[in-house]
Amino acid sequence: MSLANLSPHRYPRLIRWAIDWLWKIEHAFERAKASGRPEDDARVRILVVLVFFAVLFGMIGGGAIFAAVFSDAGKHHGGGGLPLTAKADLVDRNGQLLAVNLTHYSLFLDPGDVWNRAETRKALLTRVPGLKASKFNDVMDGRKRRVLVEGLTPDVRESIHDLGLPGISFEETPRRIYPMGPLAAHLVGFADPWGKGLQGAERGLQDQLRDGYLNNQPVSLSIDVRVQAALEEELANAVAEFHPKGAVGLVTNIHTGEIIAMASLPEFDPNRASKYSEDERKNRATAQLYEMGSTFKAFTVAIGLDTGIANLDSTYDARTPLKMGYRTIHDYHGTNRILTLGEVFNHSSNIGTAKLALGIGVDKLKSYYDALGLTRRPQLEIFETAQPLTPRDWNDDALASVSFGHGINVTPLALAQAMGCLLNGGTLVPLTILKRPAGYQGEAPRVVSVDTSRAMLKIMRGNVVEGTGRKADAIGLSVGGKTGTGEKYDPAIRGYSNTRQVASFAAVFPTDGPIEAPRYFVLVLLDEPTGGARTGGLVAAPAVGRVIDRSARFLGIPRQMEHTQFDIAAVRPRPAL
Repeated sequence: MSLANLSPHRYPRLIRWAIDWLWKIEHAFERAKASGRPEDDARVRILVVLVFFAVLFGMIGGGAIFAAVFSDAGKHHGGGGLPLTAKADLVDRNGQLLAVNLTHYSLFLDPGDVWNRAETRKALLTRVPGLKASKFNDVMDGRKRRVLVEGLTPDVRESIHDLGLPGISFEETPRRIYPMGPLAAHLVGFADPWGKGLQGAERGLQDQLRDGYLNNQPVSLSIDVRVQAALEEELANAVAEFHPKGAVGLVTNIHTGEIIAMASLPEFDPNRASKYSEDERKNRATAQLYEMGSTFKAFTVAIGLDTGIANLDSTYDARTPLKMGYRTIHDYHGTNRILTLGEVFNHSSNIGTAKLALGIGVDKLKSYYDALGLTRRPQLEIFETAQPLTPRDWNDDALASVSFGHGINVTPLALAQAMGCLLNGGTLVPLTILKRPAGYQGEAPRVVSVDTSRAMLKIMRGNVVEGTGRKADAIGLSVGGKTGTGEKYDPAIRGYSNTRQVASFAAVFPTDGPIEAPRYFVLVLLDEPTGGARTGGLVAAPAVGRVIDRSARFLGIPRQMEHTQFDIAAVRPRPAL
């Protein structure tokens, strides 16, 4: 189509201006030819070309400035122009390395530059770990330079480079390495090959890891790898003995909220995370919901004491099952007698606990559960936390069930945080995976009184001395705790199964000393143990005792070898105002 076919009146003003300008240029060419002056024709053409390129480069420059100032370019680098691989080291609370960036190399092969295929093939198969002959042949049969293998360490790269093989080249690539392998893998997490955190601390602490990189400082986690190793080993021993489908372990500092150890089984190796299933990579401590069973009786007893509804002299008739509407509540450890409050706890009486809960009332018990964080998602630096499942209708039936750990599903993380509140003096200290500074004293809301907290330490110690938690005791460490055996709901029978259970033990140590003394919470949970024993006292309590026995010296808890007579009746908490 020629310019003569363009009618300027059919187009907007800018286009009409461009068409008029092109007409003038065409007329200039015609005048130059008509005048017999070809040099003018050349000048005009040069001018047109110069104007065209000036406009083009102006547009490119303007676009670049706009992209740099206003667009989202570079945001995938994690801010500040840094690539996602720019991350600080992760270390435990004592400086032990948990995650680090190490330089690795990708090996490239260019078939066109290879002189001797057989010689190159033999040399590489000998020197390159994991290289298969089929991969070599596939690259050699192509025509382009392609990567042959990734993730070579510097020493392997040097050994291949020294061969001087034509067609071989290397490219440097940073890679995130986890020196401890599976140890604390669910808490530490992992990153993709480009540095983006996908799970655990690697995902949740990306800003801190970037800042640490800029400041050349590692990011210190709250865990202690020595305690972590003890927890994981004892948890693995319990799994080998009772064959559950999964298991959880937790150790926390109840005053600072620091998570000292966190374990989830089955385990995985973050160095090869893609080789494991989603179920294996799932952090059961933070992302799996359980009906925790009788460990919840600690909350019911504490609320009863704190509200003044009960005291240690209160009694509850457990001689006959408790009928409530369409259901009947029985005791697993039947005593068929009237029980004191301490005996209700020690014998894990469902009947006595339900009667205590009815005395507390729905509204008051729920308000305490809200304050303890049991009805909302726990806040933690990692993203893999689950929202609890709570009763749809908070009525008397729900009240009785929840009082002994049925009808409410929470994560082990939520249980640990709420238990810490009962035992640290009564304040809800949020849990963290970051190391707290020395002498840390954060602000935390009060939920129960100091007197109630002291009473719960004594009551939980009594359960280990003379109740269902005897197998959790550790010599000289004044262990207290509560067993939990929660039956799992089975949709097939539309009811709770007596063969599929969650067995747990929630412990605190030491229970003696001032309320502000160093104190730790320990939890072990086995999901559907088999092989005979299924209760928390037989399955989980022994593992807790061994973890405490092995960890006390790392945590600076001395053994008190003098035996003191336990007297729960000496504790008389004052009701909260």
